Amino acid sequence: MQKINGFLKKIKKHPYILVGGFILILTIILALLAPFISPFDPIKINATNRLLSPSLIHPMGTDEFGRDILSRILHGIRTSIEIGLSVVFLTTILGCIVGVLAGYFKKFDNIVMRILDGLMAFPGIIIAICLAAIWGAGKLNIILALSFAYFPQMARIIRSCVLTVKEWDCVESAKSIGATDIYIIYKYILSNSLSPIIVQATFSFAIAILDEAALSFLGVGVQAPNPSLGGMITDARTYMAIAPWEMIFPGLTIVLIVLGLNLLGDGLRDLLDPRLQNS
Repeated sequence: MQKINGFLKKIKKHPYILVGGFILILTIILALLAPFISPFDPIKINATNRLLSPSLIHPMGTDEFGRDILSRILHGIRTSIEIGLSVVFLTTILGCIVGVLAGYFKKFDNIVMRILDGLMAFPGIIIAICLAAIWGAGKLNIILALSFAYFPQMARIIRSCVLTVKEWDCVESAKSIGATDIYIIYKYILSNSLSPIIVQATFSFAIAILDEAALSFLGVGVQAPNPSLGGMITDARTYMAIAPWEMIFPGLTIVLIVLGLNLLGDGLRDLLDPRLQNS
């Protein structure tokens, strides 16, 4: 109980965590409840309600097909959260496997790191666009494309942690008594690398949501009529002058979600990094 209270006191000293965590929790709640709290069907066309300005019935107005923008944003948030969480999971798994192989086993280091250096020579979004164009549009293809594009960053971070931790006396002691590599990796390497992994995961989450919107904006993401925040912005370009709300509200939603995740990542970095705690 004392440890929990002490941890909560530390969190209170980092307002970024509180603000970012609140935005993230609110976003996840909206994503989970989207089918139940959406006032209208997000894909149902109603030609008589085209391009209505915000009102009590349609708080964020309607689009060029008469669809309620608030309902589409709620379902778009759901799509973004699903893709973001999936990308974070796959990126972390791939990054852990590749990073541990490169950092713990010297014979793999040069081979793996040269491959990662080659991948990181290109911007991640370019790799994701190319893969999405090759594999085709769709939620699963977006998840795979973004995961492949951004796991090298996670792998390099984990590798640097492995190189540091494996020199510790406790690891050398475990080796001297015959502990297996799998046990050492699980017991000492990964457990002492959780802090940078968690921080990087929050930034990967934000990047995944932002890039999912970019892919949908470019037409290789989630396909119509399924709601997507980036796709909504794409559809709104033609009507930006006469119906600016159609672009403003999805854009602000993306900004708030990414801002919350970045604030949470910054706060967790300040909380978990011992060098920053001692400074």
